[in-house]
Amino acid sequence: MRRITARDNPRYQALKRLCRSSGERRRSGLAVLDGIHLIEAYRQRYGLPPEILVSDSGAQRREIGEFLRDAGDGARTSILADALFVSLAVVDTPSGIMAVVPRPPTAPLQPAVDTVVLDGVQDPGNVGSILRSAAAAGFRQILLAPDCAQAWAPRTLRAAMGAHFQLDIHETGDLSAFLAAFHGVTVATLPTAITGLYESKLDGPLAWVFGSEGNGIRPQVVALTRLQLSIPLAPHTESLNVAAAAAVCLFETVRYRQARTARL
Repeated sequence: MRRITARDNPRYQALKRLCRSSGERRRSGLAVLDGIHLIEAYRQRYGLPPEILVSDSGAQRREIGEFLRDAGDGARTSILADALFVSLAVVDTPSGIMAVVPRPPTAPLQPAVDTVVLDGVQDPGNVGSILRSAAAAGFRQILLAPDCAQAWAPRTLRAAMGAHFQLDIHETGDLSAFLAAFHGVTVATLPTAITGLYESKLDGPLAWVFGSEGNGIRPQVVALTRLQLSIPLAPHTESLNVAAAAAVCLFETVRYRQARTARL
């Protein structure tokens, strides 16, 4: 392990640029993971992260200490003074350990597999929650419009709790082209839709489309969907958060398909 105690340390300066700049992370193809849970999720899929950063106080925590001992010399590890580590923090409550990792390779976009499509979902917490629900429901392909929150932003990563490493995530995608060429049923969730979610056949492949927090799905995107569904709500209830709506729709898809299989 090496120690970093000075702000003029060249590696600290490079890390500072990486942690503070989304453009630098995109340019370098790197992501910054905060927290032992997220790092372990990466490790289970891809092995040890190539670079680990730990604060002085973080190194004293049992869980982090055990991870470092287990990692041994398999990763480049730097211990930073607490003040330096906090100055690199990519989330509001840093955990004491971070990792710098390459973004995993993404399989080519497939036109005939279950897909979650996000149109203008701008809150990183919502994007992360949707990714987490998608992974849990067995939807592996994700397509995000250019105006969505960044899938690999630190807040998105934290909200997804490791789901990134189970998914094929395509950012800044051409939603119109994908939906027009999709070999399955494209589905939009609309509060004004006549057909309810629980009245529909959710046979695959499906492309579920979820829209922005304020305006929903853009009309030109809705026009490219074959099916528009509403989620039944109790009287005097205005709407669901987009992440909650996505979870309802994705797990209704799971329930419908399991029930259909049981009837066969």
